[in-house]
Amino acid sequence: MTTFVLVHGSFGGGWVWQKVTPLLRAQGHEVYTPRLTGLSDRSHLLYCGVDLTTHITDVASLLYYEDLSDVVLVGHSYAGMVITGVAAKIPERLKLLVYLDAYVPDDGQSEFDLWPAEERAKAQADMAAGRGLRQPPPPAVLGITDPEMADWVYERFTPHPLVTYDQPAPVGNVKSEALTRVYIRCTAGLWITRFEPFAVKARAAGWEVHELSTGHMAMLTAPRELAELLHDLVGAGT
Repeated sequence: MTTFVLVHGSFGGGWVWQKVTPLLRAQGHEVYTPRLTGLSDRSHLLYCGVDLTTHITDVASLLYYEDLSDVVLVGHSYAGMVITGVAAKIPERLKLLVYLDAYVPDDGQSEFDLWPAEERAKAQADMAAGRGLRQPPPPAVLGITDPEMADWVYERFTPHPLVTYDQPAPVGNVKSEALTRVYIRCTAGLWITRFEPFAVKARAAGWEVHELSTGHMAMLTAPRELAELLHDLVGAGT
């Protein structure tokens, strides 16, 4: 049995994993799906000083208080920043980091540093003008083409605080750098080019890189394929 902690990205919540969770549990795994402060059912805390450190603490605290060890920590999209920070903070509780179509920062890089220049400039201008929230994109942009699913997802999306993208990733250490890391790239939809550089970066660093023929929200559009891949990663002793 493996303990998986699945961390959602921008706009989402633990609910994005509801198709994957039962599949992993059916394979005998333990699964946790933390909700990041200020989002989803914790959106009432949005204006309580939420930043990247808050989200790193959300996940690190779960690992500590549930006394979890040998954890496979999966981060989707923005949560690549989060799991990088968790690894820097408590590497001793982790077994494997899985970046699911996610940002992969170097020490000291913010997510803004990884965005296209024009998009970064617009977001930073919004912050300077006191507009501190990023609104969810249409689900089709994220690879959700089924109208019923798109409506269901969009109803649950919540705005994301821009300050989380402006804060640099924590600096790693010897233990965190020694952790095995895997990248899963989604190869369909409109955001292919956005995350392709991070798959290239992962290959260059010697990580295993796997592909799923689906859009960015793979946990919703290809849950069985994703669950099987996660199971195979730990079954193979990665």
